[in-house]
Amino acid sequence: MKTVVIAGAGGFIGRDFRRRFAADGWRVRTIGRGADNNAIWSDDGALTRAVDGADLLVNLAGRSVNCRYNDRNRAEILASRVSTTAALGKAVGRSAAPPATWLNASTGTIYRHAEDGPQSEVDGEFGTGFSVEIARAWEDTLTAAETPLTRRIPLRISIVLGPGGGVMRPLRNLARLGLGGAMGKGTQKFSWVHLDDLYRAMLFLESRTDISGPVNIAAPDVVDNRELMRLTRKAYGAKAGIPTPAWLLKLGAVLVRTETELVLKSRWVQPKKLLDAGFTFAHPELRGALLDIAGGRK
Repeated sequence: MKTVVIAGAGGFIGRDFRRRFAADGWRVRTIGRGADNNAIWSDDGALTRAVDGADLLVNLAGRSVNCRYNDRNRAEILASRVSTTAALGKAVGRSAAPPATWLNASTGTIYRHAEDGPQSEVDGEFGTGFSVEIARAWEDTLTAAETPLTRRIPLRISIVLGPGGGVMRPLRNLARLGLGGAMGKGTQKFSWVHLDDLYRAMLFLESRTDISGPVNIAAPDVVDNRELMRLTRKAYGAKAGIPTPAWLLKLGAVLVRTETELVLKSRWVQPKKLLDAGFTFAHPELRGALLDIAGGRK
């Protein structure tokens, strides 16, 4: 029986992965803030024991970016990613039998605002701004970890779609309220991945020891915001949706304490390494993915 360690197992993705790995016969250990985990972040000894002898380490830890980017939140977002990754690096370095593979969350937001072409791991161009700085610091911390016996892969994950949480809840609510029209210009690209395929990509990368370096996790079907909202309305049976201009989005973001970057930045993330390695997406097209989420598993 293989052993996986999931750090950040209390979130939307982490809870789902914990269930899936267990169902697939893996022994699951978790790292988080609560006492119900095998280790908490402040206990160095417990962290080392958690990763020692494991086959796979998956780090999903990180504070939500769905907030205003004031000084306090910026500091917390950075620390929640960098400090946890650094702590895991030290724990892996101390362990007698370190995991063979360490998959560490990063983000497809590391690439620039792109409406003119896809951004792959090979030729993608980094953007600028706070979110990009966070992503680069996150990956730099992983690179700096002294774990010579452990393969480390930063996962540049696009927006994850799945039932029960994440971005689908606000998208569904907008559609049902008749507000599911295009946001801003509507031409900004939307890169995404179904939760099923995110998990399947983890298993694929664990088994493919020939793959190294950053890996983009995104479905090959990239749409613009107008198409995203049209397909969301269709999936949830909404006949029409009022568009939201950028100025209104900015006003609304202040009121609900979030940032417009989450919907206005054009993310065009190309999963070149996965496709070149022969990975097959179970949900390659957005229409089918949304129908799957909205249908049998609301």
